[in-house]
This record gives sequence, C-alpha cells and structure tokens, in this order.
Amino acid sequence: MKFVDSVKIHIRSGRGGSGCTSFRREKYIPMGGPDGGDGGKGGDIYFIGDQNRNTLLDLSFQQHQHAGNGSNGMGKDRHGKNGPDLKIPVPIGTVLKDQETGEVLLEVLETQEYLLFQGGRGGRGNARFKTSTNRAPEHHQPGEEGQECWLQLELKLMADVGLLGFPNAGKSTFISSVSHARPKIADYPFTTLVPQLGVVRHSSGDVFVVADIPGIIEGAHQGKGLGDRFLKHVERTAMLLMLLDVSGFAEHSPLEEYRMLLHEIGEFSADLLNKPRIIGLTKIDSVENPMSLNPIKKKLEQFGEKVHLVSSVSREGLPELLNQLALEVGSIREDQFKTGSQEEVSS
Repeated sequence: MKFVDSVKIHIRSGRGGSGCTSFRREKYIPMGGPDGGDGGKGGDIYFIGDQNRNTLLDLSFQQHQHAGNGSNGMGKDRHGKNGPDLKIPVPIGTVLKDQETGEVLLEVLETQEYLLFQGGRGGRGNARFKTSTNRAPEHHQPGEEGQECWLQLELKLMADVGLLGFPNAGKSTFISSVSHARPKIADYPFTTLVPQLGVVRHSSGDVFVVADIPGIIEGAHQGKGLGDRFLKHVERTAMLLMLLDVSGFAEHSPLEEYRMLLHEIGEFSADLLNKPRIIGLTKIDSVENPMSLNPIKKKLEQFGEKVHLVSSVSREGLPELLNQLALEVGSIREDQFKTGSQEEVSS
C-alpha cells in the first residue's frame, strides 16, 4: 500500500432542515390551528482513531467529506429526520489543521470518536410559535447552516524510539536486525523512502516500537532531500537513537554528522533537542582497529551523550544497546504514567 502522510480535504457538517408553516384543514374541525413540524438536525462530523490504518491514502481519493442534511418539517406536526452523521476513520497520530489559518483543530491520539463539527440545528415549525395572543403564527425558522472548512491532515507516526541518521547510516539494517521489519536495504542513499515501524521484543519481556525515519541531509529542515516531510515524524517519538557511520566510507566524519544532525532537528523544532537520546556508532565490523574509535566515543561522552558501538551485521554491541533502549523507554513511560495520574487527581 502506498504511504500517504499528508492530504487536504473539504469537510462540511449537515445543514439543519427548515421548519414548516402549516395549518390543520380538516372537515368539521374549525380553526384547527398551526401544525407545522420542526426541521431535522444536520449530521455531525466525527474523526475516529483506527489503529489498523497507517496511511491517509483513502482520503486522497475522497477529497470532499460532507455529512447529511436534516429534512424539512411537515404539516400535521411531523418533524424532519436528522441528517446522518459522517464518521471518518484515520490512523492514530493524525493531526487536523485549518488549511487557511494553520490552527490545529484536533489530534487523533486514541482509538475513539472525536467530534469536530456539529450539524446545524433544525428550524422550528410554526406550531412552536403559537401563543395566547397569536393563535395563527404564519412563520417558521429556517435550518442552521453546517460548519465547513478545508482541512490539512498530517500523519505523524507514533513510536518509542526514532532512528536518525544520514543516508546509508545503517538505519534499515539496524531495524531489520532487532525486529521483524523488512525495509529495503541497498548500498545507495535514500533506500528508505517512507517511515518504517519495527516492534522490538526485548529479553526482559518489554516491547517497544522503533521508527526508521528516512535519511536526513544538510538543509533537511528547509525541505531539502526528503526534508521536513519526515522530520515531523520525529516529534511523535519518545526518544531518539542517532546512528553515526564510523566505517570511514561516509561523506562526513562521525562528529560532523553528529553536529549536522543536531543542527537540522534543532532548526526544525527546538523541542527535539530536549528529547532523550542515545548515540550509536555503527558499522564497527568494517573498522580494522576498534580502539581507534575511543577518541570519538570519549568526545561524544564529554558532550553528555550515551554512546554505544554496534554492528547490525555481526550484532556486536546490539544486546547492550537494546538493554539501554529498554531502560530508557521504561523510564519515559513511567514518567508519563505519573504525570497522567497527577493530572487526573488535580482535575
């Protein structure tokens, strides 16, 4: 299935039906009085979080999403039917923005229904306006219009660990080594064209999700390469694993890659720099003298980084790195649980 993570759609909730102006006209019943019924309510628009979806592809072919209109009221006090609601399933992690203002209207974070727009109210029939001084009202209310706008939907994948690195840093090989994900692997840049998710089952019994983000290049925050289209997925991850190529065949040195990656994610969003992260020096199986990597490791540790030397091919260093990732993810989840519990108590 094609991966689509951004789509524009037009939505409109249903218009309310008009009330009815009517009078009873039955034989032997003089002055029957008003009997115009109310119009039906317009349909609401809901978005539903669907954990079985991972793309917005369906909506790219159905750009106009409109709920049903309410029916008009009728004589003999008959009310119009309510318009059918429209329920739109989207993947977990979908953000809905107003196309014109850029305002975030909704974030779909759970498998539940989210009411976005209510339908217009139905108008009242003339029977509603009968009073002791006005026994024959000749007016009714029109139905209210529904709400409408152009929406920009963006899908931000949700994962525990986001893999960051330059093209050919070994991210795809890493995720295929630690999970059942099978991304495309080749010896040329940008083999990963869409984000890949892999479920890691640690020996401790813990399970966490790793997202393989397509390779970042200098200027990515400005849209270069695959650019900021995929940097936004990093925002949804709980922590980062930055992979730096130490094979000696990369265009930049590991420390240059480190500096450039921090610059790109910081320019895209300063909050990303505050996420917990671990550094993985990858492809150590291609280094003749592993001791030569100690100066790089010490330099990164001086910057306050947690550094692991790993090879996804020989699996050297992978168990230790996975242990560290499992501990970090567990700690983050515990903090989130405590924060959530405190918020519930305070509310």
